[in-house]
Amino acid sequence: QVQLAESGGGLVQPGDSLRLSCSASKTKYSWSAMGWFRQAPGAQREFVAAINWRTDSTYYADSVKGRFTISRDNANDTVYLQMSSLRPEATALYYCAPTWSRRWPPTYRIEYPDWGQGTQVTVSS
Repeated sequence: QVQLAESGGGLVQPGDSLRLSCSASKTKYSWSAMGWFRQAPGAQREFVAAINWRTDSTYYADSVKGRFTISRDNANDTVYLQMSSLRPEATALYYCAPTWSRRWPPTYRIEYPDWGQGTQVTVSS
């Protein structure tokens, strides 16, 4: 099981930016991609973004495309989510997770077996 630690969440105002980080413990079998999901109170956990660990290809949910950027640091097995022009509807608990899925993009929650505790993002004036 991969140990994950998300950080960087906080309370920001609409229009602000925030960068989330996620560090992952190394595993015997490298994951194919890392993803970010979010879950608002009373809602399902939804896909936000993913990055292919071999090709660096990225994929975003339509709701964040053009405002969020996923990136990685290979040396530290760390993935980032840069969030700009934040809106109140972005308020949620944000999770990162690795996937070994052969499907691209891996947008289904079921494709991600391990999860961290998440980091809270609140966008409010």
